[in-house]
Amino acid sequence: MSVEKLVEHLARIGDPRCAGKVEHRLIDILVIAVCAVIACAESWGDIALYGRNKLNWLRTFLSLANGIPSHDTFRRVFMLIDPEAFEAGFAAWAGSLMAGFEHEVVAIDGKTIRRSFYRRRDQSRAKDALLFVKQRFVSD
Repeated sequence: MSVEKLVEHLARIGDPRCAGKVEHRLIDILVIAVCAVIACAESWGDIALYGRNKLNWLRTFLSLANGIPSHDTFRRVFMLIDPEAFEAGFAAWAGSLMAGFEHEVVAIDGKTIRRSFYRRRDQSRAKDALLFVKQRFVSD
């Protein structure tokens, strides 16, 4: 199933957070965010709402020991992760979706979530980190 592949590819991203202060696994946060954005989430609040609404389904492949992270947790985590590592993991997952298809081209319609950056410092890093994909289409 493609969700398990998503977990596998995003699990390679290093967790930059302080170990003693972590309530939610990084992989849980990343997978919920990707699934939510594919389902048209446009804000951190939308991502958290998606997680709460899909909790039973998400628990079939994520541990979610402390439930769904808050919208602030999603924002903080995406400010901290390495955008290049996230992009590489996401691209590897998207590439794995091609297995078994005749066509070799997948067109990806990219976007970044509005206000996905921290306004005071390191704006470009956080803005680049988050989710450049909303929909994917197979090209002829």
